[in-house]
Amino acid sequence: MTKEFDHQLFINGQFVPASDDAQFDCIAPATGELLCRVAAASETDVDRAVSAARATFSYGVWRNAPVSQRKQVLLKLAQLVETHAEPLALIESMDTGKPLRDARTIDIAGSVQMIRWFAECLDKLYDEIAPTDHPIVAQIRRTPLGVIAAVTPWNFPLLTALTKIIPALAMGNSVVLKPSELSPLSALYFARLTLEAGLPHGVFNVITGNGEVAGRALGMHMDVDALLFTGSTATGKRFMQYSGLSNLKKVSLECGGKSANIVLDDCPDLERAVAATANGIFFNAGQICNAGSRLILQRGIAAEFKQKLISQLDRFRPGDPMEDGTTLGSMISVAHANKVRGFISEAQREGARILAQGPVFNAPEGLDAQAWVQPTLIDNVSRHMQIAQEEVFGPVLAIMEVDSAAQAITLANESIYGLAAAIWTKDMRVAHMAQQNLHSGFVWVNSVRAGHIATPFGGVKQSGFGRDKSLHAFDNVSYLKTTWYDYS
Repeated sequence: MTKEFDHQLFINGQFVPASDDAQFDCIAPATGELLCRVAAASETDVDRAVSAARATFSYGVWRNAPVSQRKQVLLKLAQLVETHAEPLALIESMDTGKPLRDARTIDIAGSVQMIRWFAECLDKLYDEIAPTDHPIVAQIRRTPLGVIAAVTPWNFPLLTALTKIIPALAMGNSVVLKPSELSPLSALYFARLTLEAGLPHGVFNVITGNGEVAGRALGMHMDVDALLFTGSTATGKRFMQYSGLSNLKKVSLECGGKSANIVLDDCPDLERAVAATANGIFFNAGQICNAGSRLILQRGIAAEFKQKLISQLDRFRPGDPMEDGTTLGSMISVAHANKVRGFISEAQREGARILAQGPVFNAPEGLDAQAWVQPTLIDNVSRHMQIAQEEVFGPVLAIMEVDSAAQAITLANESIYGLAAAIWTKDMRVAHMAQQNLHSGFVWVNSVRAGHIATPFGGVKQSGFGRDKSLHAFDNVSYLKTTWYDYS
């Protein structure tokens, strides 16, 4: 099936094989089918891509292009992604195992919105003038950094990549993207669209391959000015080390999470909270960094809430990702599914119990049932259990009970992560107290996993410190330059 997919490296506007012709298998997790063999970049290939990006940046064909021109190219790119939505969604579904319907309505639709929003920001970013003494004028302006490397994950391959790529391109930088080796195909399809949109050669490059080779080479490269990363905390820490060992490149990290979802006795709408809780952990088979994976219930509503939550499990129906009725796709791989099942077994060994699970998937011929994990509610969880502390990245909800809001907030903060947290209460004094004391980058009040492109997304503690989306995304890909004009 190789001919059906772009599968080579994209360097300086051309698809090229790896310098040593190395390749890796790209597997459809839902079926176990070999989709194609994809070029595996070496350090030499990474250097080729970075050199092309640097040359284009230095030449200035994109960096010095008028803002109106960059905006129009990005808007055309958005239109092209929208026009190619169906093949992109199909690729995303095959490559990750997620339902095709979700790939269409969330991944690709969100990608179009992402490009358009940042394109529209371009002619609305103003410089600053500092209040200095006359006749001095001190101008402060955002300036593109140069060559931006982006290393992105497999759960929302194109959408997450664009949170890095588009602000970087909008600012006038050149970009080298390394998508996850588990889901590289949409990035390569997108690369072809950048040419049609009019992006100059060398401004955008895609390096596919193993993280330990291609990712490390980008992290250690002396000519990469910034590295933007979404993925595991362990890998994020390595990129911090690479920066210190190389050229002190700017690093932006969006890493793991173990988000707490607190429901108090005075929850204003129990039915809505239950539905949001289920969506917050089971959507995308739980493979979401800000999934509400810890449910903290005040005891007064705990029993009722759990019974209502059990009734939600049937909403997440495993099935063929290509069929519209499927609401629970496969995990990214059988290996990852086995890892998630290992968390469930360990929770039971430590004394927690399975409260309920979704339906067993009797997979028809052509699908691999081992790639699916049942949505699972784990009850009687204590704060020190593995299931309460480590990121599972699957459809597994750890349930704990407390007596008060204060106890809930303390428990929520007992984590190495600080990506997001939620609290359900009708008392706005309690909500305000909670948002002040919850140590996380995002706090939801009476909602879970809500957001908007205009709001920054990122965490604290070992969830990292970068910010995607919103105008703050430009902070990752620019620096502030002060120009001092002395007219005396």
